[in-house]
Amino acid sequence: MFTKLSFFHFLVTLVVLILASCNNSASIIKDINIGLHNNNKLLIQIDVNTIKPAQVYAQYWADSAEHEKLTSDTSKAALSNSLVFTNILPNTKYSFQLFTLDNGKKGESKTYHFQSEQLPIWLQDQFKATAPMPQLLPKVFTNGFLVMNKRESPGFTYIVDTKGRLRWYNMADNIGVKVTHFTKDNTILSILGTNDDPTSYGRAILEVNLKGDTLVHLQKGQGDFQYTIHHEIIKNDKNQLVTLYVDKRVMDLRAVGGNVKDTVAGDGILVMNNNGKKVWQWSVFDAVDPLKDPKILKDKGDWMHANSLSFDTDGNYLMSFYNNGQIWKINATTGEVIWKFGKGGTFTMPADCQFSMAHAAHINQNGDLMFFNNGIDKHQSEVYAVKLNEAAKTAQTDIHIQLPQEIYNDRMGSAYMVNDTTILVCCSKHHIAVLTNKKGVLLWSLDTAIPPYRVEFVDGETLRKWLLP
Repeated sequence: MFTKLSFFHFLVTLVVLILASCNNSASIIKDINIGLHNNNKLLIQIDVNTIKPAQVYAQYWADSAEHEKLTSDTSKAALSNSLVFTNILPNTKYSFQLFTLDNGKKGESKTYHFQSEQLPIWLQDQFKATAPMPQLLPKVFTNGFLVMNKRESPGFTYIVDTKGRLRWYNMADNIGVKVTHFTKDNTILSILGTNDDPTSYGRAILEVNLKGDTLVHLQKGQGDFQYTIHHEIIKNDKNQLVTLYVDKRVMDLRAVGGNVKDTVAGDGILVMNNNGKKVWQWSVFDAVDPLKDPKILKDKGDWMHANSLSFDTDGNYLMSFYNNGQIWKINATTGEVIWKFGKGGTFTMPADCQFSMAHAAHINQNGDLMFFNNGIDKHQSEVYAVKLNEAAKTAQTDIHIQLPQEIYNDRMGSAYMVNDTTILVCCSKHHIAVLTNKKGVLLWSLDTAIPPYRVEFVDGETLRKWLLP
């Protein structure tokens, strides 16, 4: 979608662009229009019309950093083409040059200029970064970016740099972004839900690229997508959608003091293609009998409360549960529960790894099981990384960080390694993300206007095509 930019900033530039293009005999460019892509202040759209079908691309840069040029995608051969510029900062002067490809001939335009607009007031001052000793921050971190979401309608996915500057955003009209995830395909994958949906629960799946274009948009009710989904949306190596869903079953709970028709809300894993066709499905009811849970009457409305799903290195699932304080490994083909880590699980637990509720369980860059411990029993949140011996069912703690009690986080949260010495931690209830070393010393913090469910780190090299530090 194309939206013309403000009269004040761009009318003169538009006239210059059109006249210069028409008068440039070396160019096949007929005229140019400039505006916002999808009405997004940080995405600039250049519409280029040529006198004959041609491929078009652009190089663009901030006038204050001419040596840091980005190159747009190259269009298909056509008379009318649209290019999208990312890496846009608010209220900043930019220059760009267009290139055409026509039957092996390359043409280039003059250099043109524009100035970006200010962000809307409701997107200003959303983030504040603090680094008492910036020289201690690793370069991979300062060159990287953070991905997070706003759950209430209108929902947002944000990409923020470590200076606290909003560098990219995508808005979901009239619905919240409950959970968001940066994929291996350099896209943003999200669960959408209304304000009436519980915190991390939703009824739609949205995938957009970094130009803000929609790749996938599925609504509950389409195809086999018949469930409320929650807490996690990822893709497997077959590019299929993988999410957690609510599995409600009517059961006879009279044997444990309940009713003949009680509803137990469990969790499951749902795998679908991009059209909403079910590929694979698993339910916690396949592995555990609710009647054997002594707390089932208390927890039947949200029996296990699964809150994260990821892949082990062998392609099987890792699934964390809030209510029973366990992390399970589940066979991605048979659905067999391979092991349970945590209290009452199948591993002998290390004395220094006594956690109560885990979030964001995943395999870190060292091959260890890493997770954020809410720490309900201690009223102190922690970060753990544990080396597992699956054959012997033993575990050894590699990282144990006790976070300051001032940022104790009883719900939500995440912890991901940035490099071998630092970890990015999200304490959602305090609207804060922190960078800590392995000793628990806080090196950096980001105060946020919203309580993100989690904060993911993306290194600068991964995003270099779209964003520069």
